[in-house]
Amino acid sequence: MNQTAPRFWKIFFGIYGELPRQGPGSRTCTAEALRLCGNLPSPPAILDLGCGTGGQTLHLAELTSGSIVAIDNHAPFLERLQATLEKRWLSPRVQARVADMARPGLPPESFDLIWSEGALYNIGIGSALPICCSLLRPGGRLAFTDAVWRVEDPPPEIKASFDLDYPAMGMAKDVEALIANAGFELLGRFTLPDEAWWADFYTPMERRIEELRKSNAGDTEAMAILDQLAREPELHRRYSDCYAYEFFVARRSS
Repeated sequence: MNQTAPRFWKIFFGIYGELPRQGPGSRTCTAEALRLCGNLPSPPAILDLGCGTGGQTLHLAELTSGSIVAIDNHAPFLERLQATLEKRWLSPRVQARVADMARPGLPPESFDLIWSEGALYNIGIGSALPICCSLLRPGGRLAFTDAVWRVEDPPPEIKASFDLDYPAMGMAKDVEALIANAGFELLGRFTLPDEAWWADFYTPMERRIEELRKSNAGDTEAMAILDQLAREPELHRRYSDCYAYEFFVARRSS
């Protein structure tokens, strides 16, 4: 299936835009990563890079007293987040902005904490870390998740699947090396539990795919795209022991 075809992306965003989260994670994992951050200024200035529809943004607003700038390059995601912010009376404290992570257009050294769940890989971890370093105040914290291999030689089927979207994916030790080279001190890391893949991500994804199968019955192109997208949670069922999402928490050294 040609992933550059407009129909693919229409269906893709018709699924992902309806999910509580656009990747693995949970409120519990967010809280644990915040704990690893240690003491932050009160209130902290927080930047959420690649926020999607804001599942983790809302958790950050609940778990901290900080002001939050949440950016993403997909405007419909931010429209949904903005509606939620207004409904929960969070707009005075959380700003949703359309922006490119690679060129966020924000003042240097203006944040105490940069957060990014499952998004930095889009511009490459090696490229993203210096950007984060420049936006953090000295001693500022960085917390992000990234997909990593758990085995040196993963089965060809799951390797080929990740190679389509993340050919540079490495192991946790490789990410740690990039963190150190970018001027950060690693404060801690942990592996997201399998529940964090399913509760707010794959389970609602599979439910949404089935809804679209019913509404697109007889549309062979739509069915082929839905079959392709349904492979991701199915591959996770079979190969989750080969890879993981890892939460990394680091401090800008100077």
